[in-house]
Amino acid sequence: MPQVLRHTLLSARDLLVTAGPFLLLALLLLGLAYLVLDPSPPRRVVLATGADQGAYAEFGRRYQAQLKEDGIEVVLRPTQGAAENLALLRDPGSGVDLAFLQGGADDAEAARGDEPLDPALRSLGSLFYEPVWLFYRQDAALRLLGGQPLTRLNQLGGWRLNIGAPGSGVPNLMLRLLQANGVDPQALTLLRQPQTPAVMSLLAGGADALVFASAPESLMVQMLLKTPGIALFDVAQAEAYARRFPFMSPVVLPRGVVDLAADQPPTDVRLVAPTATLVARESVHPALVQLFVQAAHRIHGEAGWFQRKGDFPNPRNSERMLAPEAERYYRSGPPFLQRTLPFWVANLVDRMWVVLVSIIAILIPLSRIVPPLYQFRVRSRVFRWYGQLQALENAIGRRPREALVQELDEIEARVARVHVPLSYADELYSLRGHIDLVRAKLAAAPGPSAAA
Repeated sequence: MPQVLRHTLLSARDLLVTAGPFLLLALLLLGLAYLVLDPSPPRRVVLATGADQGAYAEFGRRYQAQLKEDGIEVVLRPTQGAAENLALLRDPGSGVDLAFLQGGADDAEAARGDEPLDPALRSLGSLFYEPVWLFYRQDAALRLLGGQPLTRLNQLGGWRLNIGAPGSGVPNLMLRLLQANGVDPQALTLLRQPQTPAVMSLLAGGADALVFASAPESLMVQMLLKTPGIALFDVAQAEAYARRFPFMSPVVLPRGVVDLAADQPPTDVRLVAPTATLVARESVHPALVQLFVQAAHRIHGEAGWFQRKGDFPNPRNSERMLAPEAERYYRSGPPFLQRTLPFWVANLVDRMWVVLVSIIAILIPLSRIVPPLYQFRVRSRVFRWYGQLQALENAIGRRPREALVQELDEIEARVARVHVPLSYADELYSLRGHIDLVRAKLAAAPGPSAAA
């Protein structure tokens, strides 16, 4: 092995052995911090959506595609709707991590004062308006109202009204609206069919009207808006409903927005709309919350029938506390590193940088000990021989010369096998020179010989 390479490897070994305990301490602290902070999210998450042909199911597929790009598998759990979704979130054994919820779908009273509703659940923000669509057969309205137009909910007495299957958010919401209008539910024939059978029943004449809450992206909404003989209820009291129910907003379906060429609808239609929110368990990993909120911005941020570009997602109109990571996003946007780096790298650095800075702050003072320790380790290879050399020199004249010469030869042979970095070679050569001085002194000094 070349001498230069040998000395280089020797210096590196000495440095590694000297600094090794400090590196081990840094790795130990970093490992403990990783275990405590748990910066890497799970790669699988379960999202409760809704009926197969509904808007929740459609949006669920979009979230699934978005998060797949970051290596996250989103498992979609079809349900009857918001009420079932809420029950799944409240059930610790359901396996559901996140779900779409509709404002007003809960049959429990909203929290009062500063007490939050469902403290174990966190909102990721409002995603879109979910208008209450009340479609009715025009021939049924003529028969039941005697030619009068349907303008108020208290005119529905005697109607066959489908309010959706148990588990959807509409039954609770519709019962609230009927109660606010002084309508006894017993005065109606309330049907509780799932969305698709309910639509088929309406078209076949088995029901006079049906109501469901959904984004306009729902295929059923778009189909019914274009079906002859089916009319959409114009909520003339939309502003009043919004004042009575804080989770609702008045919205307008603009004239011609469904089909400009056919001018559908032929006039503006007033509606009331709860706000759909994305809700997660408090235990969902913060990095997953970040990903879902960023995906929500891409999915729901465009202009639509009821909102302008950039209106959604937002932190308003939520019945539950906002998740800290979602609040951070609405306040400051996505983390800086996630704008330039892959998600997994950016997330690791973003969640660990405080720990890294802390470890560096601890190690910088300790690192000042490394150079003196390194110097002591190297020089000790040389200086430890001076004790034996001095003892041998003091024994001149008191011990046989032959024995001292043999001992000095052994010291010299062992020193010849000592290797130090080139920067400390002067001290090794100085030791060899001192060995020669002792040898000269031993040769010149009178003393007892082995024979004596």
